[in-house]
Parts: sequence; structure tokens; C-alpha cells
Amino acid sequence: MLDFVQEIAVYVHRFHNLDLFQQGWYQIKISLRWEDSAYASLGFPSRVVQFEAPNPSADEIFGVWRIDDRDNSFCTHPFKIRYARQDVLLSVMISFNLSLKRHEVPPKSAIILKFELLYAPLPEKGETSDTHLKHGFGFVKLCRSELQVFPTSAASTHEFRIPSKALLGLHSYCPIHFDAFHAVHVDTSVHISLLKSSTHSTHQKLSSDLHGEEHVAGRASNGLGNGYSQVTPLNPNEAMLVKALLTSRDILLEETQKLGKAIGQVIDFTEFISQLDDAKLFSHSANFEEKPNAFLDFRSNGLLSSMPYHVLLHAADTIGSQIVNLWTIFLNFHRANKSQILEYLRDAWTDDRRAEWSIWMVYSKVEMPHHYISSRAEESSYYGGTRAKASALRKLTDDVIRFHLNPAQTAAARAELHRRSVAQMRINSHSIQDMQIFEDPSRVPIVIVDRVVNAPRRAYSGNSYFCHHDHEALPSLTELKATTKISTVDKQQNGRILKIVIFVHGFQGHHLDLRLVRNQWLLIDPKAEFLMSVANEDKTSGDFREMGSRLAQEVTSFVKKKMDKVSRSGGLRSIKLSFVGHSIGNVIIRTALAESIMEPYLRFLHTYVSVSGPHLGYMYSSNSLFNSGLWLLKKFKNTRCIHQLTFTDDPDLYNTFFYKLCKQKTLDHFKNIILLSSPQDGYVPYHSARIELHPASSSDFSKKGQVFLDMLNNCLDQIRSPAVEQRVFMRCDVNFNMTSHGRNLNTFIGRAAHIEFLETDIFAKFIMWSFPELFR
Repeated sequence: MLDFVQEIAVYVHRFHNLDLFQQGWYQIKISLRWEDSAYASLGFPSRVVQFEAPNPSADEIFGVWRIDDRDNSFCTHPFKIRYARQDVLLSVMISFNLSLKRHEVPPKSAIILKFELLYAPLPEKGETSDTHLKHGFGFVKLCRSELQVFPTSAASTHEFRIPSKALLGLHSYCPIHFDAFHAVHVDTSVHISLLKSSTHSTHQKLSSDLHGEEHVAGRASNGLGNGYSQVTPLNPNEAMLVKALLTSRDILLEETQKLGKAIGQVIDFTEFISQLDDAKLFSHSANFEEKPNAFLDFRSNGLLSSMPYHVLLHAADTIGSQIVNLWTIFLNFHRANKSQILEYLRDAWTDDRRAEWSIWMVYSKVEMPHHYISSRAEESSYYGGTRAKASALRKLTDDVIRFHLNPAQTAAARAELHRRSVAQMRINSHSIQDMQIFEDPSRVPIVIVDRVVNAPRRAYSGNSYFCHHDHEALPSLTELKATTKISTVDKQQNGRILKIVIFVHGFQGHHLDLRLVRNQWLLIDPKAEFLMSVANEDKTSGDFREMGSRLAQEVTSFVKKKMDKVSRSGGLRSIKLSFVGHSIGNVIIRTALAESIMEPYLRFLHTYVSVSGPHLGYMYSSNSLFNSGLWLLKKFKNTRCIHQLTFTDDPDLYNTFFYKLCKQKTLDHFKNIILLSSPQDGYVPYHSARIELHPASSSDFSKKGQVFLDMLNNCLDQIRSPAVEQRVFMRCDVNFNMTSHGRNLNTFIGRAAHIEFLETDIFAKFIMWSFPELFR
């Protein structure tokens, strides 16, 4: 029987530096192998197409791509990375072949596609780039100008799994990000088909010295091969092979037509389709001759198994040749439309993220209460009124409170139950699987998304100057500088929408703490402007009012600078101003929004992401060990912000900082509000991060309980409103797998989960790519 191969074509379009910590020379190494060790063969590069010649500048490019005979790997040409958000166009396609000789067709084993990031530092002063780079990438000069290659360790690795079901045909986008310490984005697509090995009988290695605008190594020929005349005993696998070939041909034809239609470049397959006569192909079969007018499914195992061997052999050879011709058409079509095809596949990949990652996400809807929890204004007696409203609330939510005696424990138990179901789940997918997520599905964070409904945005009050203006209009830069109130607007309709995202760190944090969330946001919206706030770095022990004032000044200065730049380059239509905060950074954000200098910008607030923020302070905090730590900070260091968080900054609870902050309209203007919390986080009270009722407060008729209900009511009142326009309000619970942390003090007091928000980005991927419209 003829031998067949899996051809996996990997198109590497662009390398984009998101957040590499080190300047230097980089290379991408690509290799392929079977996942099942029983499949001994490695994938070898059989074809390399350099679509566009790399920039020959000696300062940016060194050498050319190369193929390593020892491990059958491919390496792009080395390129220099000097700054963030730098783009390097690679524009190269590598085709790997994996032999199916002595194995069943289609194969049952998946394929592992491996990308490695190779790194060499920039040469030191006095050292030439030529010598240093060759040592950095494992090259050592020998006598007679010969080179010997030594193994080089990779700075980072990113692997993908191609399921066996996808090996009959696949066209997919495959973004490469490596890891948190080597945050890059490599635009890559993968194209797969089943081909006759006779078309690749010559296993020719390529010299890295050959390069140019377009170089094609190991071109496929259209020969039929000599295996057709051989006669061997009939094997059930022969029928499976023919069925696989028919399926692979149909997939390739259908997907190529779909790609052409999607990008507006329709391919005329009329002549090719007219030659696809399966009935004629199997006409030598006795079974077919007996029922000439009957409908026969040539993909039926029973029908194919009953056919003579010479018919199957002829069919396999013919269909194999058809696939080769079709594959050649696709490769030529891809070469002419590579950018458009990549863009279409990227959009399809984006649309599939919510379904792909729904394994680890649980969705539910929660109704926002339609009445105040307490209201002093509507009651003649404050204390009696509070009791009455609290009693009504308890009656409304009696069943919920009985079930949620400890909401954090209940949420953790719910997530753990889902994690166990994921561990027992058999993931059956045709899509390429990211091994950073799919390698061990039970270790991936579980995200429970509560979409709060019936929360329309509040209509602006009559005494607000905002009500007199179009909410989408934008004031000019001069007016913003001259006054804090908006009197006129810029009516440009064709200008740019300036999107700005502000990231604010927590207690004793660093301005890059939230860089992983920033990187995901950048992938969703590459044109957004980002400010990693440094105004309060090393200054988070003081008064929140001072920290808020510093942040407000930093934000307004940054926004004005960006507005001025956009105005000079073509006009400014509007602004979308978003905030992301971690821990007490959220308190600083809300304090800054209450500053008068921020008032002109409140109407442009877009999305607010709160990552474990203590919005209601530490009232009803149940972590006794952590509370002891807070007491020590107040006792011996007199940390002002800790006094404010624990309501000891004033003897009268009604005069405390947090009570007054919750009365400020700091959430009222955001179109989207996402509150991230974790029941494993012991540093921030669970109810405080979610801005929700604590069970103890519903039966607390003391002044403390009254203050808490007032604060909660004031916060929710900003989110709940009777206007027509809807606000998106979500509470997202993130349950991390903490087994890798072991049993130590950090996990015991809940610090590990609090910091895990900063050290992993999988939860951010899940949430942000499931709701990308909130981050654009």
C-alpha cells in the first residue's frame, strides 16, 4: 500500500514584543513530534517558504533561518529586540512531515507542536556582534572558517497539542505567548492535511546560507508513485485509509472555499469538482456493479471493507493525487493572501474563546435588588428605619442567607466541585490545545461569573451640568486645561476614539504588578494607551486622600498629554477611560475619582476592573491572624491607611474615611464594572471585594451594622438605577489550584491567593477573552 504523511504547515507572520525584560537577540525554534511514544518518527521540515525578505540591516538582523539535522528543528533568523511593543516581521512558512509508515491511518496519536524562544544578550562593550552572537546561539568558530553547532537552552517554551481528529484537515490561528517572564505575541497559523509520501520522497535538508525574497525547499511533485502496482494482502486499515483520504480531501476543499469567500477572493473550483467522480472511482467494485442505481456511501466502513484490494489501492492513489493538487492550490492561495487569511483565522479564534474555555467557567445570573437596603431619608427615625429595611431585606433573602452562612466557604466548595468534574472530563476537541492550559486541566483556575441583571445606569440628576451635554461628545484640550467644567464640546465625528487604561497597584506594591492583565488587554486592543501608575509607589502607608490626590494628578496629566498628541495627528472624537486596581489600589482609584480635577473626565469612564479590592473596608473581617497583623501595623507603625481600612481613623463611624468614600459617586459613571474576588484570598474580606451583604450584618442592629448597611446601600445605589441604558455589572469568583504552593503560612493566612492574581494570567484570559467587548 502507498505510504502517507501528515503535513503540518506553520506560518509565522510577526513577532511582537509585549513585555520582554531583556534586550538582546532572539530566535524562534520550531519542532514537531508525536505525543504517543509508540510513534517513533519525528516531524522533519520538508518545505520552507520565505514570503518576504527580512530587513538586511546588520544592526537588526543576523544570519538567516536554518534547519538542524540532529533534532529536525527549524529556527527563524535571529532578530534584535530593543524596546517594548516592537514588531518584527518574519513572514515564513515551514512545512513539517510526519511519516505514517507502519502506523494506522488516520493516526490515533496527537501531535505536539513546540515553540522555543532562544535568547542571546547584546554584546558587551568591545565585543563584536558577530563573535558574541555566534556564542550566544551555540555557534563556535573553527579553523578553515567552518562552524560547529552546540546545543542551546531555550529561554522559554510554549507547546500546543494537535488532536488526532484534527489531523485530517485543519486551518487555525495559533498565538504564541511563551510565559509571564517572556511576554510576547507571535502571530502564527497552522494548516494540516494528509498527503501521499511519494510526493515527498526526497528528504532534503536545506542550507541556512540560502535565502532571499522567496525560497522554496522540497517542493511537492504531482507524481503518482510506484507503490500502486504492488500487491499485498487485504488489511482493514486499507479501507480506513481510503475513508480518511476522502474526508481529508473534502475538508481541504471546503475550508479553502470558506477562506476564499471570507476574504473576498473566491477560488474557482468548478473544473476540479467536475473531476471528483467517486462513483466512477469505485466502479470496478463488484458490489457497486450489482447496485448501479442505488445510493452508496463510499465513506461507509462496511462498503469499503468489502471492496477488492486493487480498487482500494487505485482509489487511494487517485484521491491522494487529488489532495496533492488541492494542497498546492491552497499553498499558492495562501502565499498571495497570507495577511487576509491570518486576520480571518484570528477573528475566528477570538470568537471561539468563550466556548473553548467554558470548561473552567461557570455562568449564572443574579438579580439586583430593586429597593434600598436602608434609607435614612425615608424614615422619621434612623434606627427604626434601618431595622425595618434590614428586616425586609432579611425576609427577601432568608433562603439565601440560610444557605450562605459562610459565602466564601460556599463559593470555594462550589468551585472545588466543578474542579473535580473537570478532572474527570474527557476533553474531545478538534481545535489546537494550548498546553499551558490543557496539559493539566484540573490545575487551571475555576472562574464563576455572576452576571448581575436589572442594573440600568442611573439617569443624571437635574442639577448636574452633564445633563446639558451629549454624553459622547468630547471637550477640547484647551477647555479642559482652562476649567474643570465642560461648557462646549468637540463635534468631530471622524476623529479617533482615545482609549486609556490606568493600572494601580496595592499596598507596598510595584507599578508593574498588574502587567499580566495589561498584556492581555493589549492583545485585545493593541491601540489602547496604558499608564502603570507610579504616583504612590513606596507611598502606600499614608492617608488614602493623599494617595488619591496624587493619582488624580498623574491621571489628568497623562490624559491631557495623550489628548494633545491625538489632536495634533488627526482629530479627537471621544475618550474611553478605564481603570484596573489591585487590593487597596481600588480604594485609591475611587478616592481619585472623587477629586475635583477628575470631574471633567468622569463622563468618559468606560470599564472598571477591581481585582480583590476592599470596597467596604475590613468591617466583619473573619481572618483573625490577618487582623492581628493589621493591629500590629497600627500599634507600632501607626499606618494611616490601615486605620482607615479598619474604621479606627475616627471615633465616630459616620466620620470615618470609608463611610464618606462610599457616599461619593465613584462608581456611577462606569459603563462596565467587573469585581474579581477569591474565597481563598484572606487578605481582603470576601464580601468587601464583591460589594455584597455579609450575613452577620443582617442581624447586627448596632451602630456598626447600620454603618455597614449604609455603605453597601450607597455603593449599590450607584450601580442600580432606573435608566434605560444598561450597565454591565459582573462579580467574578476566581478559585486557584493551590496545591503547588503546599501547606505553608502564605496559604494559611490567604496571602498566596491574593498574590496569585498578580502572578498568573489564565483567569484574566478567561474573563477578558470571554467578554472582549468590555475591553475595547
